[in-house]
Amino acid sequence: MFQFKRFVIHQEHTPMKVGTDGVLLGAWAELEEAASILDIGTGTGLIALMAAQRNAQARIDALEIEPAACREAAYNIRISPWAERIRLYPQALQAFFPAIGYDCILCNPPFFVHSTPAPDNGRSLARHTGTLPHTELIVHAERLLTPHGKFQVILPVEEACQLIAYARRYHLFPRKITRVHPNPGKAPKRLLIQLTRQTLPPVETDLTVELSRHHYSEEYIALTREFYLKME
Repeated sequence: MFQFKRFVIHQEHTPMKVGTDGVLLGAWAELEEAASILDIGTGTGLIALMAAQRNAQARIDALEIEPAACREAAYNIRISPWAERIRLYPQALQAFFPAIGYDCILCNPPFFVHSTPAPDNGRSLARHTGTLPHTELIVHAERLLTPHGKFQVILPVEEACQLIAYARRYHLFPRKITRVHPNPGKAPKRLLIQLTRQTLPPVETDLTVELSRHHYSEEYIALTREFYLKME
């Protein structure tokens, strides 16, 4: 179990546990003005719950195909303060055809493209792109976005650059890019990306997570303090 300030994540049976990537995306994404939010591959429900905490009005939908994760996400949502605003769909993105589009789409996607899949099938679904190639992620995100919608993801740098290049074919362009450095002096390990239909130059920033082991940067503390219990 992982205790946040305003909700709890039970993750005993979920292949992928709460991690920095999901918390970063949930805290960083622009979603305050969104009336409708979609979380693709919600896992434990973490990002959907963070979105509900940050946006008190939005209707939030979440997709998850891994059965154990879906069961725990359902439970985590049910015991949260926002159960009535979050709907969980146990289905693949490729088969999801809602009646409306989304002002904000969030995804902490599988990112291993060429590596050996994990022995555990659930963990493999969560970590490897076999069931959700990034090319398909872009195609369906574009399909589901409202005209002024924002598609926001976190990926390792190489995969993020490939995603940005492919997204241009579908007229989605980077509006914000944040390079995430594990500590000072280290190259970025992740990119937080916001894609929109606008062709304006992207706003690029850098974020350092730790100054030293368990000594977090002021910018990381400011970003996550509304969620972590001991992040002050």
